[in-house]
Amino acid sequence: MDARRLEADQLAYTPEVARETAHLYARVARVVPEIEWPTFAPYVAEINRLKREKNAVILAHNYMTPEIFHCIADFVGDSLQLAREAAKTEAKVIVQGGVHFMAETSKILSPDKTVLIPDMRAGCSLAESITGADVRLLRQKYPGLPIVTYVNTSAEVKAESDICCTSSNAVDVVESIAREHGVDTVIMIPDEFLAQNVAKQTAIKIITWKGHCEVHERFTAAEIRAYRVTNPGVVVLAHPECPPEVVAEADFAGSTSGMISYVANKKPARVVLVTECSMSDNVAVEHPDVEFVRPCNLCPHMKRITLPKILHSLRTMTVEVTVDPIIAARARASVEAMLRVPLRPKQTEKQAA
Repeated sequence: MDARRLEADQLAYTPEVARETAHLYARVARVVPEIEWPTFAPYVAEINRLKREKNAVILAHNYMTPEIFHCIADFVGDSLQLAREAAKTEAKVIVQGGVHFMAETSKILSPDKTVLIPDMRAGCSLAESITGADVRLLRQKYPGLPIVTYVNTSAEVKAESDICCTSSNAVDVVESIAREHGVDTVIMIPDEFLAQNVAKQTAIKIITWKGHCEVHERFTAAEIRAYRVTNPGVVVLAHPECPPEVVAEADFAGSTSGMISYVANKKPARVVLVTECSMSDNVAVEHPDVEFVRPCNLCPHMKRITLPKILHSLRTMTVEVTVDPIIAARARASVEAMLRVPLRPKQTEKQAA
């Protein structure tokens, strides 16, 4: 659906819509300007009505904008967490507020549900940095070495792997698969920086792939030092997809869920989340007593998912995401292998960094 049709599909901001959505706006008022709400509210009301009618759930990644994350989502979190939660529901339809590989993961874990993505162009530079054929070539080049694959990958790549990992459990997964295979070296794909950051926390040698997240790779150590100079006392939380020199400058390195937990538990007076910028808005809603210094590295793919597109997706049941059943079964085995790995006790700030 093109932008002109989306604009033509504007819904009315009636007194009824205002009343129906008032409690939702109260929730996001700190991060959504009042002047913008009349644009969002009609979509919020109609999407919430339509998802009940169609027995659908909406998944919103932590990088979705606040009007999606806080006003229409049934589940919020990181990609794997969302897919696992959706699989537990009785819903027949899953609408993925996120990017394409996330929708594939939802389909892998919910093969009998209809999975929709509002914009097929919502891709991922990291996921697109490697293919299943690339993984097969790696096996030929490094026979006998297990392959650990970050969940931020296509179903085809997961299917060619031995085990998946997330940014929060990567060290545990690497050490577990190395023990299982009796080796001191593993291949970890596709995020080069995540692999390098993991390598600093384990004696296992890691062969990397040169894939990067276009959001996190842009952060620099000099930028982090500048935040500290201009914002005295700021606590810096960095995603491990950032370059190692950025992680070294941080007070804590962890997944999106890890950063959210840090803010909730530690309650820093002032914090900067070194990740996609919408996440700061989403976390700020829950923590009005914390001051957020906001870097603004946007993910252009995440920002393709909007309220009008979600509404159109529900109305037309498009675009459906499918995964070949054979690939899905193999990919699911890699995810399930990860879920069997016992995790270490939670790390402290400097250990994680």
